[in-house]
Amino acid sequence: MPKLTVNGIEVEVENGASVLQACEEAGFEIPRFCYHERLSIAGNCRMCLVDMERAPKPIASCAMPAADGMVIDTQSERVKKAREGVMEFLLVNHPLDCPICDQGGECDLQDQAMGYGEDSSRYVENKRAVDEKHMGPLIKTVMTRCIHCTRCVRFATEVAGVPELGAIGRGENMEITTYLEKTLASELSANVIDLCPVGALTSRPYAFVARPWELNKVESIDVMDAQGANIRVDARGGQVMRVMPRLNEQVNEEWISDKARYAIDGLRRQRLDTPYIRDKSGRLQKASWDDALAAVGAALKKAKAKGTAAIIGDQLDGEAIFAMKSLMDKIGSPHRDCRQDGAKLNPKVRASYLFNSTIEGADEADAILIIGSNPRIEAPVMNARIRRNHLMNKVAIAHIGSQADLTYPVKYLGDDIAVLEEIAAGTHAFAKTLAKAKKPMIILGNGALTRKDGAAILGRAKTIADNTKMVTAEWNGFNVLHTAASRVAAMDLGFVPGKDGLDTQGILKGANDGTIKLVWLLGADEVDMSALEKAFVIYQGHHGDKGAGVADIILPGAAYTEKDGTFVNFEGRVQRGARAAFPPGEAKDDWAIIRAVSAVINKTLPFDNAADCHAAMVEAVPHLGALDEIAPAKWAKFGTSTKLLAEPVGAGLDQFYMTCPISRASETMADCLRASKADANLMAAE
Repeated sequence: MPKLTVNGIEVEVENGASVLQACEEAGFEIPRFCYHERLSIAGNCRMCLVDMERAPKPIASCAMPAADGMVIDTQSERVKKAREGVMEFLLVNHPLDCPICDQGGECDLQDQAMGYGEDSSRYVENKRAVDEKHMGPLIKTVMTRCIHCTRCVRFATEVAGVPELGAIGRGENMEITTYLEKTLASELSANVIDLCPVGALTSRPYAFVARPWELNKVESIDVMDAQGANIRVDARGGQVMRVMPRLNEQVNEEWISDKARYAIDGLRRQRLDTPYIRDKSGRLQKASWDDALAAVGAALKKAKAKGTAAIIGDQLDGEAIFAMKSLMDKIGSPHRDCRQDGAKLNPKVRASYLFNSTIEGADEADAILIIGSNPRIEAPVMNARIRRNHLMNKVAIAHIGSQADLTYPVKYLGDDIAVLEEIAAGTHAFAKTLAKAKKPMIILGNGALTRKDGAAILGRAKTIADNTKMVTAEWNGFNVLHTAASRVAAMDLGFVPGKDGLDTQGILKGANDGTIKLVWLLGADEVDMSALEKAFVIYQGHHGDKGAGVADIILPGAAYTEKDGTFVNFEGRVQRGARAAFPPGEAKDDWAIIRAVSAVINKTLPFDNAADCHAAMVEAVPHLGALDEIAPAKWAKFGTSTKLLAEPVGAGLDQFYMTCPISRASETMADCLRASKADANLMAAE
């Protein structure tokens, strides 16, 4: 490990570290525009210049490897003069847009001009002007502000895996643009807005909406997929204005998906803000909470325990799930399920429904088999990790399912599930690849698990894991990639059929034939609503989506940005989300609604506030109280050995943008879906 001296302080850094990193390690800030820790080194802004002993001129510290015995000076007069000169050149053509620029208050150029620039400009000639570029409905471009740092180009190529950004022209005439002037076709595209150090790339939906100092900033968890990306929710008054990523190396690093960032305008549309009761004419009428709770109580008493069932949705917090399970236990009904998509998961073996390798483990895998999943649209940030592993280590990746561009090369094994039998038997070529690997990995998606033979596929996947020694004391390569943010918490809490209870398909069948009299949909909008026409339906949720359309009673709940709650991501990591704004109108927290219903039917639940509900949940399942930790899961027997069906394997999702009540209510997501289809049609025509 090299030792070097920075401003008289000796510092030791890892092999391969740059001089810039050594200076930061010694506690000295180095200005930069083009350098970014997660992107390749470009060395083209020259803002990071420092003096090195015996060097004839200042060096670019981002591109210079740290070596033993180096003597670095970051505060010399020559360095100061060099930085002032670089800043002057950067500002020569930069427009005076600060008062109207959406980057104002969060602009690296503003900050570094104040810290390292001069107090006046000597440039009196006309500034250059650059035409705006089309990058889709999410990214607003003002390319006259661009300083050619190329962060956006490197991100699109290296991280997103969509090399559609590049530079044309040279010198002052250089311009960053998309090829063919089309939408940037990536589910991670809006991360270039965070990367841009100036106001060249800003958020189109957020344009001229608010200034950063006007916003109340709250740390929370994303529920648009099951990865549990750490986010910051910025709100003004009662309205969520934007979502930004938070740094968490173990989960999402510093990236979030476009849906996590921009589906939030759906929180302002089609909201349920007051209870409703369907009258005798079949119309939903507004009601008071007292009337709605009384109607729910009467319906529960009429249906009785054996005729009552509950299905929960994909974006619920652990406290709401626990409250609903507690109520169903009090009522005495075993008919409940969290798997509204019908996934054949084994609730008794925790290792059978977790991403056991962990998200960070995707960096270490040396052979990956993906079955019935498209990680690019089901977990875009996770997919970027897999892509990085391939780029760095040339890891072998095979895919069974619908053919798709995952942004990295894969060995496509077709969509016939019979291939899985060959791999399990060890006769397929990729079985040998898995057996030779030190850390092999299986990623099992909902496209496989939601089939009628899902349990058999689960069993074959376990056989492959056992035969290839995928599970050892140090490594577990068996992984399930969920698409529902609430799924793991619900499985941990046991929100599955009790003794003689019905699962989702059984509940729908029972509702259709009359054995199930009442179905409580707690945020559940993805089931076949036509099967519920004969049953009495209570819908508790935050949007007037599919569930509300068939409901006899509607109880307005809070969305994920409007409540404190516990979430568990697909690797089993426990995280907490916080309230950024209050729910609209008379809507209330889900646990509070369920607690109120329990009092009406004289089966009062033993908690009166959110803290008590959380404490009761942790008492029932202790590992849900260990924040940012993953409880160990024991490897045991699961799955079946029944015959596989001869039907093609699909993916968990067929499109990325509109997959839940919030994103379906989002105009921005609708624009993105239209743009992606238009670009796909254009490319097909060409």
